[in-house]
Amino acid sequence: MENSVGSGVPENAITFDSLGLPEDIRAAVADMGFKTPTAIQAQTIPLLLEGRDVIGVAQTGTGKTAAFSLPLLARVDPENTEVQALVMAPTRELAMQGAQAIEDFASHSRGVRVLAVYGGSPYGPQLHALKDGVQVVVGTPGRIMDLMDRGALKLSHVTYFVLDEADEMLRMGFAEDVEKIAAELPAEGRVSALFSATMPKSIRRIADQHLHNPAEISVTPPASTVSTVLQTYAVVPTRHKVNALARVLAVSKADAALVFVRTRATAEELALELGSRGVATAALSGDVAQKDRERLVSRLRNGTLDVLVATDVAARGLDVERIGLVVNYDVPREADTYVHRIGRTGRAGRHGRSLTFVTPREISRLRRIAKMTKSEMTEVDIPTAETVFKTRAEELVQRAITRVGNGRLDVYRQLLSAFDTAGGNRADLLAGLLALGVRDPGPVEDEVPNVIKAGRRDHSDRDRPRRKERTSSHRSLQHAKRYRIEVGHKDHVKPGAIVGALTGEGGLAGSDLGHIDIYPTFSLVEIGVPLDTETRHRISEATVSGRALRISEDHGPERRGGRFHKSRRPRRD
Repeated sequence: MENSVGSGVPENAITFDSLGLPEDIRAAVADMGFKTPTAIQAQTIPLLLEGRDVIGVAQTGTGKTAAFSLPLLARVDPENTEVQALVMAPTRELAMQGAQAIEDFASHSRGVRVLAVYGGSPYGPQLHALKDGVQVVVGTPGRIMDLMDRGALKLSHVTYFVLDEADEMLRMGFAEDVEKIAAELPAEGRVSALFSATMPKSIRRIADQHLHNPAEISVTPPASTVSTVLQTYAVVPTRHKVNALARVLAVSKADAALVFVRTRATAEELALELGSRGVATAALSGDVAQKDRERLVSRLRNGTLDVLVATDVAARGLDVERIGLVVNYDVPREADTYVHRIGRTGRAGRHGRSLTFVTPREISRLRRIAKMTKSEMTEVDIPTAETVFKTRAEELVQRAITRVGNGRLDVYRQLLSAFDTAGGNRADLLAGLLALGVRDPGPVEDEVPNVIKAGRRDHSDRDRPRRKERTSSHRSLQHAKRYRIEVGHKDHVKPGAIVGALTGEGGLAGSDLGHIDIYPTFSLVEIGVPLDTETRHRISEATVSGRALRISEDHGPERRGGRFHKSRRPRRD
């Protein structure tokens, strides 16, 4: 393997016209508005055009897709209907984006056909496309393997192979699939490119085995990919994280926000909790079906969704211009993960902000990340409850002023006049109405502190999991009754499905629901409002995972033979 090539090529010293690309591809690039190649493009494209294997070490957002796509199109023969190029990506989103980018670059080429293949999508269209003939396949390892096993995808004519986001591919457990797929590729006459944000030993082994004397191009240190992002952090005890996030979102001026969490369960629970507080929120994880994923991303782009709670894997390749705020609900374990997360905002010259929640015990980890990424992180305070209510009240007043201009207010003026006649204080009344309008209940028992803050020596928060974890983060409701419904873990039910059934069929509001505990064969739900006979009937007839809920009031653990039935113990998630 050759020595690493540095990033010292000035980007303004060359243009795409000087890289040796065919004329039709240069025309497509010009039509898309690209004039000067990025560092990874300037150094990688000439080597791949020469037929050299390449290892590219670069972060997301540095132009890697064009770096391998343009030479790919230069080598593909449009007259040959066999699959000649194979690009592997770790996620459906990246596969779709990669295929779309190649199609865009091929807009002036001679009929090059590109197919994206990924799990969660129907086999039929992909099988028909392969039968009709495609030159380029971009896909995830699992679906590529499935199509190979079906005999629909043949790799014997592949002369160009790309492994994109290799470190993420291995982290997701695709190492064995990658090995099997690479082993089916022709050994001779093939150009290969491997791109990765990091270069651990496992990636080196793949490069040594499947690449021939590759040139290594290393560009763009992590810090340079986040230079347009204002990086901040706040010290927050774990027990107040949800409330801190709700306050941050309430006063944020960003069009849309992306909240990163570590697990699918946390994503779902947090989305439910924020939704119950009136925030338009959805969860995005690797388990979300492709059709639903595309719908969520579309809603985020068109403004019908303001907050997306996502896991790291699910957010790979996500690029939505409206995202002006990225919140790390927890401190990432790796510096690369931190860079990827906050890189979802401040892209392509736009400015954004990142906020990382850190507990007192995690300060040292965040400092290590800051040092590794050469980042400047500024500590900020979580907005106080008063600030949140004031912000909401100001917005409400502006809406009220607009409403006054619309007219038809006589009935309300009559009520105010009657209030004045009765000797009431109109200023107090208006203040009370504003408080109700911004959902300020006034002093309540066990309320969250006005100022959310944890001192560096605060040992009250150990950042440890609770002994009994619940499958939903809905708050406990005062005077709520607990009900039993007949679906549980064996039905593969999720809290979101239960909430959807209760609000959709029962007409309940999200704020009416408290804790949801899911057991093997049934679930327990806290409901804070009385249920009449008709509502109970509608809920009982509702189905989740094919089973009727059959709601009934819960009366505690069942006794069998003098002992409590063990099925009442919830499974830990």
